Amino acid sequence: MILTKETLSAGPKIGTGEGVAHSKRWYVALVRMHHEKKVAERLDKMGIENFVPVQQEVHQWSDRRKVVESVLLPMMVFVHADPKERKEVLSFSTVSRYMVMRGESSPTIIPDEQMARFRFMLDYSEEAICMNSAPLARGEKVRVVKGPLTGLVGELVMVDGRSKIAVRLNMLGCACADMPVGYVEKIENQVAV
Repeated sequence: MILTKETLSAGPKIGTGEGVAHSKRWYVALVRMHHEKKVAERLDKMGIENFVPVQQEVHQWSDRRKVVESVLLPMMVFVHADPKERKEVLSFSTVSRYMVMRGESSPTIIPDEQMARFRFMLDYSEEAICMNSAPLARGEKVRVVKGPLTGLVGELVMVDGRSKIAVRLNMLGCACADMPVGYVEKIENQVAV
């Protein structure tokens, strides 16, 4: 892409006010139990981009069935923020801290491409998404060519004898959905991400 005055002015205005530009990054804010959606609403009002992964589930009782929206990653809210906004989020009484790697002091960054694939998977999968925090062996890098997830790039892995498409998220494990082997094509000469 060629950078021109138009392309630069069309992009988001990012800065610290100190002459040093900082781009926004994805972080995982740890929040109180059952406060994910409330924190997200407050962030929306402040104009800070965020994401709470939810999916629809059918709950069965003896007398009725009900479709319920449940949070996929309890007590976590993804926040797309610059350093100033990152500090503002910590001022919420319902936010305890950001997720950090063991032995580190700075918050873990979730790469943009991992977030984009994860959000795509949640938006378009007809199957329930499960989070697998146990270490999964690297699978073949594949692209989905059929079905609602067409275009998604991930890894084809076997979990409990079933083929699944997996999208890795730093520190959180893998988001997995059932995927027939015939719905994917192998991507040659690339290491799985």
